[in-house]
Order: sequence, then C-alpha cells, then structure tokens
Amino acid sequence: MHVLVTGGTGFIGQALCPLLVQAGHTLTLLSRSPERAKRDFPQARVIEQLVQCEGADAVINLAGEPLAEGRWSAHRKQDFRDSRIGTTEDLLAWIEARAPGQRPQAMVSGSAIGYYGARNDRALDEQAPPGDDFAAILCRDWEAAAQRAEDLGLRVSRVRIGVVLERQGGALARMLPPFRMGVGGPMGDGFQWMSWVHRQDLARLVVWLLERNEASGAYNGTAPTPVRNREFATTLGKVLKRPALLTTPAIALKLLFGEMSSLLLSGQRVVPKRALAEGFEFQYPQLEPALRAILEDHH
Repeated sequence: MHVLVTGGTGFIGQALCPLLVQAGHTLTLLSRSPERAKRDFPQARVIEQLVQCEGADAVINLAGEPLAEGRWSAHRKQDFRDSRIGTTEDLLAWIEARAPGQRPQAMVSGSAIGYYGARNDRALDEQAPPGDDFAAILCRDWEAAAQRAEDLGLRVSRVRIGVVLERQGGALARMLPPFRMGVGGPMGDGFQWMSWVHRQDLARLVVWLLERNEASGAYNGTAPTPVRNREFATTLGKVLKRPALLTTPAIALKLLFGEMSSLLLSGQRVVPKRALAEGFEFQYPQLEPALRAILEDHH
C-alpha cells in the first residue's frame, strides 16, 4: 500500500516507518522538518504540505505535540489541540477534496489513554467512557475528528496509546538518569497505575490495524499487564541494578509541572481487550522482559 504518515519523525514514527517499509509499503511522510525526515527515512517521499501528496491507499495519523513535557500554559494547550485536531481536520479536508475513487481506504489515527481520565483501580477496556479533564477532552475531540473520515468512506481505527517505553525518548528516557544515579523511585504514593507498552509492540499494532480490513473503532495500545507506579520503579531499579527507594513527593511534582503533574500522579489501568480478542500477539506482554530488552545491552 501507499501510506501517508503524519508524525513519522516522532517518537513512535521512528519505530513505525521502518516496519512499514519492511512490510513492503510505500511511504509518504508529511513533516514540518523535511530535512530530518529525508535523513531518517531516505526510502520515503517527504512532503511539507498535503497538497503535495498525490494520493494514498491509507493514512496513519500520529501528529501531536508531546503532552508530558513541561508545564501546560494556555498557549501550549492550544498547541496540543492544533497539532492533533488541526492536523486531523486538514487530513479530512484533503481526503474530501479527492474524488471518491481516489480516496484512501483506511486511516489509523493516534489517541491516548488520557481519554479515560483518572479512574483509580478500575480496569478499562475500549468500552469505558471518557473522562472530563483536559487530556480526556483533548483525546475525545481528537478521536471525534478522526472518526469523521468514516463519513468519507474510510475504515478508521483509533489507537489509545499508553506510556511508550524505549531508551531514546518518552517517559523512560527521562526516568533513566535519576535511576542510574540511584535516586529514582515512585512518584507520589506510587499506587497510580501505569499502562505501558514497548515501542516495538505499539508499532507492530499500528501496522496490524492498517493491514486488517476488519479492524475499526477504538483499540487500546497498551501491554496486557499494567502495573502500579511503585512496581514500575522497583522493576526498573532491578533491571538497572540500582535502588529505587526515593519517592518524588506529589507536592514537588505539582510545583514543578502544575496541571501536567496529573498525568504523572493519576494513572489508568488500561487493558488491550480488543487487540487480544482479535488475535494480536504482544512480543513484550510483561514489564521486566520489556525493560530488559530495551536496557540490558545499554547500561
């Protein structure tokens, strides 16, 4: 298939694009940093504007400013909305402008488990209702925009992405320095759930959704075994052979990050019920083997 990818040079896209190429797909990347995209993925066609795309069989929409970096100002909150919902609406306009026979057949669109809001211990499958905080409303509106592609004849899968684990980015990259120095540990009381996923498994899930004609609707992009933050810290310490005893008090996180601290202090216990029921196999369903695969050769 010819696949148009937004967010291809991002943290998830860096794992996804090589998998798509391996699977024999042709890539067009929509990127705001075309030089970097060309350097990272010489086998892809890189465009800066959708009008340059000559058509595609499918779209993977992963664009979006990372939420978990720094404080949320009103300006940044608007950036979060524009980079997700704005990009998705641009895609819809581009699809709508094409003759029905020239339109893509499928879209896999990113979302996040923030959709569910803070839900304490309740196990959340794809049927759980959305929350009502900023991240939940953002995800709900983002998904609603993507779903409108169904009216244009596309099969749409929405992936609610959890805490993606890999060395070179995301949450784990920020945790590693303190843990390596022996000053890592739980955040707040450590009882909040972390619904994590190995980046390679998430990339494989996106390709699986793209290639399965019967896949549509919401899918949780998380490993089958979420853990509490305390257990995550203990396991990461064990893999790094470091203590993981120093708690970061909730008050310190709130002072440092303001509203964004809610992402760190209130978790969701999310399960990938649909992917498992429909036959997707995780290479890393358990946390410790996932962390070992990521970290063992690279202390």
